[in-house]
Amino acid sequence: MSEENNPMFDENFEEMLASSFEEYTPPRRGEIREAIILQVAEREIIVDLGAKQDGIVPLQDLERMDDTFRDSLEAGANVPVYVVNPRDQNDNLIVSINMGMQRYDWEKARELLKSQDPVDVKVSGYNKGGVLVRWNRLEGFIPSSHLVSASVTMERRDAMNDLIGKALGVKVIEVDQDRRRLIFSEREAQKEWRAQRKAKLLAELNVSDIVEGVVTGLRDFGAFVNIGGADGLIHVSELAWHRVDHPRDILSIGDEIKVYVLSLDRDTNRIALSRKRLLNDPWDDAQKRYHEGQLVDGHVTNVVDFGAFVALNDGLEGLLHLSEMGDGSLKEPYSYVQKGDELSLRISHLEPEKRRVGFTQRWGTEAGEDDENAALAPQASSEEASETTSEEPTESPESQEESADSDE
Repeated sequence: MSEENNPMFDENFEEMLASSFEEYTPPRRGEIREAIILQVAEREIIVDLGAKQDGIVPLQDLERMDDTFRDSLEAGANVPVYVVNPRDQNDNLIVSINMGMQRYDWEKARELLKSQDPVDVKVSGYNKGGVLVRWNRLEGFIPSSHLVSASVTMERRDAMNDLIGKALGVKVIEVDQDRRRLIFSEREAQKEWRAQRKAKLLAELNVSDIVEGVVTGLRDFGAFVNIGGADGLIHVSELAWHRVDHPRDILSIGDEIKVYVLSLDRDTNRIALSRKRLLNDPWDDAQKRYHEGQLVDGHVTNVVDFGAFVALNDGLEGLLHLSEMGDGSLKEPYSYVQKGDELSLRISHLEPEKRRVGFTQRWGTEAGEDDENAALAPQASSEEASETTSEEPTESPESQEESADSDE
């Protein structure tokens, strides 16, 4: 009996046919399957993904691929493909190798989330929340709060436009493949990079070195300056020879300045810098440039109950005592002068060895009054003059200034 007429053969064939239909699952949109390249053409690639018809990788997908990767594709190679459309208007099965390869990128992204290794991304655009970036075949996002490269001296739109096309070092901080959500942080990557760069810089720097840097931050206690990729601190007392209430009074973020390396702490990775060490100490030749009675211009750096501190343009700073303001009858200085006011004054006394100078607005006033009174008053006897000079003098503005300095 032939196989064709054998009832057992017919039965087995029907079971095999039914089994093959049960095992076959038609491609579904969004599915990723392993495929074998059958043909590579200029405008498309044909692949076998175990379906009843071959899949077509269209030209648009080829154009999104990296040139090197596209040139490496050849017949017989295994590639993952993403089902874009199980049946288009021409009954073709449209698939994407580019989107299929993204699967590996998602796996790599999850590994980076665990390892926290930094990677480079390229900025492709921006929105109100941050910047859009490309990493391999995936699109990611850097929130504004995790972005450090945008210039703070430019308008936001200009700063964001300036970033497009640039590569940024980042870390992966969130991966959600189902929602196609990939979040990066430049700030986290910068923290690690700065720590490494700072350790390297500390090993290369020496105390008394003079380096160039950019002002990156201003705080009440001082200014942060980036020198070669690592931040150092200029304490407020090292900004200038005169009193500085806040660094913003003399510096702005983005300023390029030279600084003197004051100290290095390699255990804590701290770098102390100085700006005033690179400026001439105005007290060194104050005796040659100034004298009592000289008219000078200065600006008020601070106002206190007993007067105002005034700094000259070269940084020499002294006190304009309350008794030396105006006509000398003021009860408090705050309604008369304010911080930042520009004043023309005369030097009332100069003590370079004590780094002190006093100013007055009453120069010559008392002298003129004394001369007039002397002309009208009778001559005192020698005995009366002796008694007058032996009296204890009242406390002078100079002694009050010395007292104020000691209190501070």
